[in-house]
Amino acid sequence: MKTSSSMPPLSDREADVILRKGTEAPYSGRYTDSKEAGTYVCRQCGAALYSSKDKFESGCGWPSFDTELPGAVRRLPDADGRRVEIVCAACGGHLGHVFEGEGFTTKNTRHCVNSLSMAFYPAGSPEEAQALAQRTQPASATGTAIVAGGCFWGVEDAYRRMPGVIDVVSGYTGGRVPNPTYEDVCRGDTGHAEAVRVTFDPAVVSYEQILRRFFEIHDPTQLDRQGPDVGDQYRSAVFFLDAGQEAVARKLMNRLKELGYNVVTRLEQAGPFYEAEAYHQRFAERTGRGRCHMSVPRFDTPADKR
Repeated sequence: MKTSSSMPPLSDREADVILRKGTEAPYSGRYTDSKEAGTYVCRQCGAALYSSKDKFESGCGWPSFDTELPGAVRRLPDADGRRVEIVCAACGGHLGHVFEGEGFTTKNTRHCVNSLSMAFYPAGSPEEAQALAQRTQPASATGTAIVAGGCFWGVEDAYRRMPGVIDVVSGYTGGRVPNPTYEDVCRGDTGHAEAVRVTFDPAVVSYEQILRRFFEIHDPTQLDRQGPDVGDQYRSAVFFLDAGQEAVARKLMNRLKELGYNVVTRLEQAGPFYEAEAYHQRFAERTGRGRCHMSVPRFDTPADKR
C-alpha cells in the first residue's frame, strides 16, 4: 500500500503509543466523541484506516469502529496473551485492540483505537481524496489465497516461510455457523474447516506457486483427515475467490492425478472467513509446536516413486 510522506514527525506522546504500544487515557482523545464525516488515517504513515461511517459510540472512552477499510488493519496476538492487538497494515504502527461478541452493532466487532494513533481528513477534503486514492494504486495490489490442509498451525507456519508471502491468518471457513469458536469447529458439525488466509505479493510469487506449495505441505490424498487429525474440519480444500483461481487449482489437481495421486481435495467457492482466536495465530512461531507440514515434492514425482 502506498502511503503519504507528508505526515509531520511524531510527538513524544504519539511515539509512546504508536511505536511503544502505549495507551492514552480514556476519554482524553480528540476523536473519542467526534461525529464529523471523513476518513481516519494512520498518524505515522498516512494510510487510510477507517471511515467515519463505521464509527459508533461504545462508551469505552476511546474511538470505536465496527470495521476497518479493506486490508488497512492487521490483527496480532497481544503480548498479554489475552487480547488481540491491531496495527496499521502499511507501517505496523500500534492502533489499539479489537474485541468481538459485545453486540454493540450488527457487525459485532469493536476496534478500540487510540486517537493519538490517527489523523483525520474531513469528507471531500483534498487530503482525504489523496489518502483514498493511494489505496487503489496498482502498485499496492496484493493477492489472497484461502486453503485448508489439516491443522492450521502447521499450514500457517509453512506459508510464513515462503518468499513473497506478506501475511497469514489462521481461521475457519466453508461452514454454516457464523462466528464459530475453536470449540464449535472441533465438534465437527459446523461444516467449517481449519483454514488459512494467505496475503501475498503477486510481483514476487504467483497464485499458482502458492497452490503448488499447498499441495506439497500436506497430503491431498487423505479424505477428511490429515495424519492423526480426523474429521471434515481437517479436510483438504481450496476456497477459490474467482474463476481464475478455480482454473489454477483444477490444473494442478489434474497434474497430480496424471502422476498417480488419488487427489481428494475439495474445490469450494470462498465464503466468509472467520479469524481464529488470538492464541492460534503464529502458534508454531511462538511455541515451537505444530510445525508438522513439511514440504514434499509431488509435481515431478509419480505417486509410486515417492
